[in-house]
Amino acid sequence: MPGVFQDFALATVFVSDAQYNRNIHFDSSPQAVRLYLLYNHWAFKVLLYFFIMVNLSLAIFEEPAVFLLPLWATMLVELLCLIVFTARLVHYAKVIPPVKFWKDPKNICIIALTLVDMIIYGSLEAAKIYCVRWSRVLRPLLLVNVTEGRQLRRAFRSIRNALPQIFYVFLLFMFSLLVFSLMALKLLGKRNLKNIEGYPYFTDYLEIVFQLYVLVTTANSPDVMMPAYNAGSLFTIFFILYILINTYIFMSVFLAVVYNSYKKYLKEEIRQLVRAKRYKMARAFDVLQEQKEGCSQPVLTQASWNHIVRQVRPDITDAHRDLLWSVCDDKNQGVIGKVAFVQLADLLNIEVITLKSRPHPLQNLFPTIYLSAPSRLICRLVQHRGFVIAFDLIILVNAVFIGLDEENPLISNSEWGFLALYMLEILLKLYVFEPRSFFSRHSFWNWFDTLIVLSALIATIINSALKSSAGYTSRQILDIVFVLRVLRLIRVVDSIKRFRIIINTLIRIGPAILTFGQLIVVVYYVFAIVGMELFKNKVKFFDNSTHPEHAYCGNPLLKGHSFAQLGYCKNNFNNVVSSFILLVELTVVNQCDGFASVTHVSARIFFVLFHIVVVIVIINIFVAFVLEAFFVEYSVDKSQLQTSLEKKIEELELAVAQYVTLTTGRYIQQWFSDSKYPEDETNLSPNTRIQAQKTR
Repeated sequence: MPGVFQDFALATVFVSDAQYNRNIHFDSSPQAVRLYLLYNHWAFKVLLYFFIMVNLSLAIFEEPAVFLLPLWATMLVELLCLIVFTARLVHYAKVIPPVKFWKDPKNICIIALTLVDMIIYGSLEAAKIYCVRWSRVLRPLLLVNVTEGRQLRRAFRSIRNALPQIFYVFLLFMFSLLVFSLMALKLLGKRNLKNIEGYPYFTDYLEIVFQLYVLVTTANSPDVMMPAYNAGSLFTIFFILYILINTYIFMSVFLAVVYNSYKKYLKEEIRQLVRAKRYKMARAFDVLQEQKEGCSQPVLTQASWNHIVRQVRPDITDAHRDLLWSVCDDKNQGVIGKVAFVQLADLLNIEVITLKSRPHPLQNLFPTIYLSAPSRLICRLVQHRGFVIAFDLIILVNAVFIGLDEENPLISNSEWGFLALYMLEILLKLYVFEPRSFFSRHSFWNWFDTLIVLSALIATIINSALKSSAGYTSRQILDIVFVLRVLRLIRVVDSIKRFRIIINTLIRIGPAILTFGQLIVVVYYVFAIVGMELFKNKVKFFDNSTHPEHAYCGNPLLKGHSFAQLGYCKNNFNNVVSSFILLVELTVVNQCDGFASVTHVSARIFFVLFHIVVVIVIINIFVAFVLEAFFVEYSVDKSQLQTSLEKKIEELELAVAQYVTLTTGRYIQQWFSDSKYPEDETNLSPNTRIQAQKTR
């Protein structure tokens, strides 16, 4: 019996890896399998990510800090994080073969380098010698290199694969930029023109190159053109041609090249995932296979299949599990072969939304009243399309009132009327629809409507109470009320079919978009740390506008500079929070002249490099991903929905044979009812979908 349990444990690991696309070559010994199951436990993953976030957030408390803590405190916390990362790494080493472990020493190097830097930095700080914490830029790499960060690593691979293609286009773009800069120097350099700050206009070639590079982002348009335009209208032809060629054509070519490269390598990624998934499922079948009389090939019985599914997905119901078995065993033989078993990983990734058919609680409490003719009339009215249209019109009228003067008593008091109508709508829907179904896990818009209306009601009551008490008005509460009123307008989106398709598509690709959000955070974090080391305390912000240094941001080099005159002093690298905010602004290469003025003109290299990495490379990769994902998802919603169980089985079998069809998001709409489970009937309504989740 121990051997049987070990076989099931090993097969469970293989199936779970195939379902979640984990491509880890773990040791198949019983001890390694137990450790591997423990390694993939959700609690340990949550703990790991918690300490990664703690490690990243140390920048808030380190010099230059938002809230400065003693050096020993941040060092102890970082040491604790490194101990946790090391323990996780040792656990991983016990799971996979030693050869595989030592082939990828990146995490070991990161931990070792961080420890060395901590020792050196701590020693030099104790001796009052200035030094740089260079290992802080390595912190976000732990987020990338952990085994759970495979999707983030794929995003970085997409960037790496696109770089060769981008490089040639970038060279051509730079050639165009240099040629136009030389042309500008010859056309405008000898005309004794001055820019808005009174400096010579287009007389320095490197300055021209930088200004025209910024013009590609339109951040300095039309300021950079105005001195030439004022001198002669024909000079605008030069700038129009430059913008047309470099801003519109070259930037579009960058996106086209990245998109083409992304699609090419995406196909290869999918092929690799297919091969890995099928290999894992085949290994699981080989572990569990049995020989049955009358079967020429090894098979798997329903009992073994059910045991594996319970181990991998203990949350699914018996009805759901029997539905999946009926798809695998389409000939009703009681056993399945390897081909049918391989599709299990894909079937487990199909989300079956079940709605339990329950009578309304009011029907149980007051059956005579609830089933009476007036009650049935109310139900028909609420379920009618006109009911939805009427409240959509009320929302639109409310939108007009929101835009009017709040000080007008009529407009101000009308909010109570709109809130009463919205509350009436929710109460009528709860009267007609069974409450647990109305607030089911998948009823996003019902939750959204109710939370927004209730929050607006509570905030309005609090604001009115504060107004009536000694004439005090809470600005914060009032701001919340205004925001909630505007958010109510989003409800109209759900009423328009094409809007609803677009929003639902964005929601479905949301988790994958978060991967690129992590990618942006990693890059921003690295640039923020570097920026703080280069520019900390070079620009200062003073809350008191009467402070003598307020006019020049605490740096005499900015006296009379437009950076200080325009009030950009808060855009600085004096802590990690302001650094992130500034980097968002620098995405369009803006606000960098001030830092070049207080350091050196070569500081512009930092900002141009940031723009190249983030905008030209990463943002284009992100746009390529969104385009591809949106095209797939959006087109699927327009396909003809399937309405019979036979069609569903046929479609799922096709998706197993052609894996790309399933993983790119085919949605199947079905109704299924199993009379064997009257207490937990799986009744999928026409609005219920069986969703093939993506494995990016």
